[in-house]
Amino acid sequence: MSKTTHDRDSSHVLTLEEIAELAKEAGKPADTLMHVVALIARRFQTNVCSAYLLEPDRANLVLAATLGLRHECVGTLRMSLHEGLAGLVAEQVRPVAVEQVRNHPRFKYFSEAGEDAYQSFLGVPLIDRGVLQGVLVDPRVFRENEVRMLIEAASQVAAVVSEARTLDRFIAPAQERLWSLARNLWWSWDNDSTSLLRDLDPVRWKQLNHNPISLLGEIPLQGIDRRVAELVLHSRINYAYRRQREYLEADRTWGATHAGILRPRPVAYFSAEFGLHESIPIYSGGLGVLAGDHIKSASDLDIPLVGIGLFYGQGYFRQRLDWNGWQQEEYLETDINQLPMEPAIGTRGEPVTIQIETRGGSIQARVWRVQVGRCDLLLLDSNVEGNDREDRELTSRLYGGDGRVRIRQELLLGVGGFRALRAMGVTPGVLHLNEGHSGFAVLEAIHTRMQDEGLSFDAAAARVSREVVFTTHTPVPAGHDRFNAHLIEEHLGPLRVLLGLSQERLMAFGRENPSNPHEEFCMTVLGLKLSRRANAVSALHGEVSRSMWTALYPGKPEDVVPIGHITNGVHVPSWLAPQMARLYDRHFGTGWRERTGDAGIWEGIESLDDAELWETHLSLKLQLLEFVRGRAVEQGKRRGEPQETLQRRFDPGGY
Repeated sequence: MSKTTHDRDSSHVLTLEEIAELAKEAGKPADTLMHVVALIARRFQTNVCSAYLLEPDRANLVLAATLGLRHECVGTLRMSLHEGLAGLVAEQVRPVAVEQVRNHPRFKYFSEAGEDAYQSFLGVPLIDRGVLQGVLVDPRVFRENEVRMLIEAASQVAAVVSEARTLDRFIAPAQERLWSLARNLWWSWDNDSTSLLRDLDPVRWKQLNHNPISLLGEIPLQGIDRRVAELVLHSRINYAYRRQREYLEADRTWGATHAGILRPRPVAYFSAEFGLHESIPIYSGGLGVLAGDHIKSASDLDIPLVGIGLFYGQGYFRQRLDWNGWQQEEYLETDINQLPMEPAIGTRGEPVTIQIETRGGSIQARVWRVQVGRCDLLLLDSNVEGNDREDRELTSRLYGGDGRVRIRQELLLGVGGFRALRAMGVTPGVLHLNEGHSGFAVLEAIHTRMQDEGLSFDAAAARVSREVVFTTHTPVPAGHDRFNAHLIEEHLGPLRVLLGLSQERLMAFGRENPSNPHEEFCMTVLGLKLSRRANAVSALHGEVSRSMWTALYPGKPEDVVPIGHITNGVHVPSWLAPQMARLYDRHFGTGWRERTGDAGIWEGIESLDDAELWETHLSLKLQLLEFVRGRAVEQGKRRGEPQETLQRRFDPGGY
């Protein structure tokens, strides 16, 4: 390493002139990438440097440019993210340095590349705007300061590499655009995009549970090209991609006009489950469906909002009936590589991980990022090295386990979720708790405010509570989570000390009657006590909730208990069938989706012919019955019922 390199400050590894020179070749991606590796090699005085790009499936790397390896391997040398040391860098999104590569379990020898002479390895991720683009590799031992400088150099050229990657000859525009659609859940409520993805292979689309990541991942790149050509899909792909970009980049939105104050400090929306799409099984029912519709609607309105939840590796159980009519449950493992998720990147350019101290040790989790239109959803996953077996399985199942599992899940969701936001540089302006599961987030927010502003607990709690909204769902007392004092101290003890609270005062925040030492800690009570606004999910539910929690507000009549109601709505594009949407388009105009809250838009219903509406309704009903019939026949076959019995029981002539 030359003295010049040693003397450079790490923030000036490459000059602005050098970066600008790289950008000049933007229209020639192959040349740009070669100039990148040549510049890095020259700056670090090495004769070997290679750049691997992430392919559209985000599951494989391809050698895109190299100095030192055989040039004929460019564009042909591929490896998955689960093999090789370069794959390890991409998989973990962090630098990897190995002095003796042959002793490493992830070492993979590519004889055709001419790797024989190299014994060491240094790889750093190329990240542009929080998204992994590829890996920069130099098979040489570096000192610690040189590693830092190479990381800085990689960050400087990442934007140039990103542009080259988009235009690169290894990534055809059609394939890249299809993957762009698949990686953002916007496609799931856009009928044109959904039909486009389905038409690539309708049979496999159904078998793969309508999962575009799985579908595109199993079709070879040449197969995608062939299918696109056969079905003449280029114009549809370009149209869908252009509409997605217009949606994501639009600046004349409802949120831009009415929610600009939330741009620097967005809403943090906590929920134990999110029902976004059937291919992402992290929900069980109404609570999750509401949360999914909530984040989709926020995206459509362009309200700055970040969702926070847990990633359940086995999701919620699948239900079926056995021969005797009893319900049987099945849990299925979810392959992360088949989901539109990527590691969340923090302010330091590294994957976000969080750690929570309890009386019995620490719980760690990594954080995944899911793009839901214009909004991000962060999902915490405890299946990481460093956790014991109990905690690695903590987020495996939704609503599984006993009280100890539940409180640890809720600690991870609330405290861990808030810490994940902070690690990503997000300071929420509103904490919206969708049910009591995430109530501990408020305590962590209070602790953060105490640290940042030097406040006492009471002063910080008063400020934080003004920014908390709590939605309650459960209409019966037995449905609200309660934990005994031992579990609370075991898991909240370290945080309690930081808050400066006694055990009894902390327990009082979760008790209807704070003076009752035998009452357990209720998460709903915590949410109600530490929130500015509380709401039920319908007018009737509001009445039930006010009656249920009257004891929290002594001296107030039931009808003035401060729990309002907002009737659950739905995200219309997700729930409206394409056939019905086309009918509405003809009678309400194409802009009706953006104006559903405008009463005047519905005046067009008068021009809608009753027979046309009824015909569309019957057509959809027949599709529903056919789906139910097919599912019932499938389950009957699994139970071993005779074919003639199934045909007689589910005869379509009986419709």
